[in-house]
Amino acid sequence: MTAIAIEGGKGPADALKPETLARPAPAPGEVLIKVRAAGVNRPDLLQRLGAYPPPPGAPATLGLEVAGEVAVAAGRWKVGDNVCALLGGGGYAEYVACDARHALPIPKGFDFVEAAGLPETVFTVFANVFEHGALKAGETFMVHGATSGIGVTAIQMANAAGAKVIATARGADKAAQARALGADVAVDTTREDFAEVAKREGGVDVVLDMVGGDYFAKELDALKTGGRIVFIASLGGGEVALPIFRLMQKRAVVTGSTLRPRSADEKARLAAEVERVVWPWIEAGKIKTVVDATFPLAVAAEAHAHLEAGAHVGKVVLTVG
Repeated sequence: MTAIAIEGGKGPADALKPETLARPAPAPGEVLIKVRAAGVNRPDLLQRLGAYPPPPGAPATLGLEVAGEVAVAAGRWKVGDNVCALLGGGGYAEYVACDARHALPIPKGFDFVEAAGLPETVFTVFANVFEHGALKAGETFMVHGATSGIGVTAIQMANAAGAKVIATARGADKAAQARALGADVAVDTTREDFAEVAKREGGVDVVLDMVGGDYFAKELDALKTGGRIVFIASLGGGEVALPIFRLMQKRAVVTGSTLRPRSADEKARLAAEVERVVWPWIEAGKIKTVVDATFPLAVAAEAHAHLEAGAHVGKVVLTVG
């Protein structure tokens, strides 16, 4: 099969090349998926740069989510079923093997490209916003990077759950796009202080933070008593100052997590919860995949360059076959 190998180097054009590899042989309990589309995510960029190695046992090649057809059956799946799946790696390929429990049915009305953009973002948002952050209907949720794949998904999922959404973005155009996606309040951080806006709106119960750095102090300031800040990345800096007394006053919870290193059983539990809670929202039309651009598998390097440029709104997806 054709897959995208990491040959070395830092830039996409130097690092990513199509290569012929052996088709994976699924282990007991695994399905083999004929890949039709694969999502491109920021962790892929980090792995390409050598900063996010795959967990033990995962393929060395990139790709954390795919959609396609079951080619070898296992679990509840039969040959020919259309599925999307969360992976530990290996999605940039014509075939991938994965734990059958980590695959979900493609929602009604979704094509392969749209479905390939679901698993990584939906699982991440559900685990961090609804499990770690415990967001509830009637609460106020704030997300940064509103037009990223995670941001677009988080806005829609929080809306579906009945929360008020404050979204931040850099630039008036991106703020307008966040409002169009359903944000109740969109903050252009090049013109406004998001903490001041949030306080005018009555404060925030849950923050999904992929920035870190100097955003943390502002988030703590904007947080309601009993609020929660959940970290999933640190694009603005990996170290923050923690004012203990202010944390105590707010009775705040600061937490965070990663998805990829979780155990197979934990991912299976999470997949079952996502199917139970989120799939009905998707099939009711409350959540859609916003696809910014697609690229053929062979030019995965161009997809990485596009994502790194930062102008995208929603998902970047590779098409296969």
